[in-house]
Amino acid sequence: MKGLLAHDGTTLRLSETNFCVSAILPDDFWGSSRLVKLKSYTRQVETVTIVDLSGRITLGEASVVVRDLINDLLGKGHKKVLLNLGEVDYIDSSGIGLLVSTFTTVRGHGGELKLVNLSKRIGDLLKITKLYNLFDIKNDEATAVASFSRAA
Repeated sequence: MKGLLAHDGTTLRLSETNFCVSAILPDDFWGSSRLVKLKSYTRQVETVTIVDLSGRITLGEASVVVRDLINDLLGKGHKKVLLNLGEVDYIDSSGIGLLVSTFTTVRGHGGELKLVNLSKRIGDLLKITKLYNLFDIKNDEATAVASFSRAA
């Protein structure tokens, strides 16, 4: 048996015949942006602030972007936040953690956070991790905006 040294110092055992190693490389690994970074656009519909996210929600820069954006919105008194994940093409475990953290932060400031336009993959991930019921998830923007309480 051959082995590979993992980033945490453990050795991964590989069979002699077949193995597959895959990795997500940092954006600047090859000296150019090969992976789409997370982009965000904020807009207002009635009393609801909609945050349109596109790209990848992963450990690193994406977490900082979302956290800073949410803190900025809350600091400006925006307490009804709708995260539109329709253009998010990838989310890892850190991204799932970021959604939970964002939910907790908004709730802690007396606000409401809802999700809209989840891909099947993201919906399945939330179901597998038993987090689907934590969030108020809507299929379309109009329904999501209408679902916010008038008081928040």
